[in-house]
Amino acid sequence: MSKQTASEWLFAHLLPFLEFSDPKEREYYRKCLAEAKAMEMEQIFHCYEQAYRDGYIDNGKAGQDYYNETYGGDK
Repeated sequence: MSKQTASEWLFAHLLPFLEFSDPKEREYYRKCLAEAKAMEMEQIFHCYEQAYRDGYIDNGKAGQDYYNETYGGDK
């Protein structure tokens, strides 16, 4: 089972408290989630690859491979 990112956790816990009176509101919520996930994914890639360059990780995986294995890729 893949882990959940902080963005996914936050948005999942906020959703029950939101009332979408207009379909545009739900679409905006989805857009914000997608943007937050993309930003978080880039941060994880960068951090993982920096740790590899600094010698803290020695498994030869790219940041994207690590993210996909840990968080299930682009869900």
